[in-house]
Amino acid sequence: MRKILITITLCSLSFTAKSQNASVEKTLFGIQTGFLGIWVYNETKLSNQIVTRTEVGLDSGIWGGDYYDKTGFLMTPIITVEPRWYYNLNKREPKSKRIDGNSGNFISLKTSYHPDWFVISNYDDVNIISDISVIPTWGIRRNIAKQFNYEAGIGIGYRYIFAKQAGYLENESDVTINLHLRIGYKF
Repeated sequence: MRKILITITLCSLSFTAKSQNASVEKTLFGIQTGFLGIWVYNETKLSNQIVTRTEVGLDSGIWGGDYYDKTGFLMTPIITVEPRWYYNLNKREPKSKRIDGNSGNFISLKTSYHPDWFVISNYDDVNIISDISVIPTWGIRRNIAKQFNYEAGIGIGYRYIFAKQAGYLENESDVTINLHLRIGYKF
């Protein structure tokens, strides 16, 4: 009987030690690709549920129509800084769902800048107009295997377009949407 009590006590202590608050990873580095682009990112822990995600990559675009000889394609650089709150880690862990690689639901404030540094395109002399956008976003990240993951997100926000640099009289602002579905690899 005494051995049973000692075993139960030791097991309960191990369960108590495991019931600490779930936490995001201290730092996370990876690469993601989606339908229209490729991005390299880093997530740095600020608290148990909040990270700062920095991202650089190439956003892509496709255009076409009666006025063009062929379908156009371009890739342009993007820089993003995004605070993320992974709000359901404490609910996922007791259910034995994975939280490694910051696998969980998140709310973020995605702030992106498209600089007019260069454009990769199948047309000559294609330029873009720089813009900055701020988009509140809701999303999920889930692991597929140990190193692979997928991420989906949706949000609506504000975009400011620096049109004067392209010769227009005034800069412009607009409503913009963030809709992404990406697959990635974490290092």
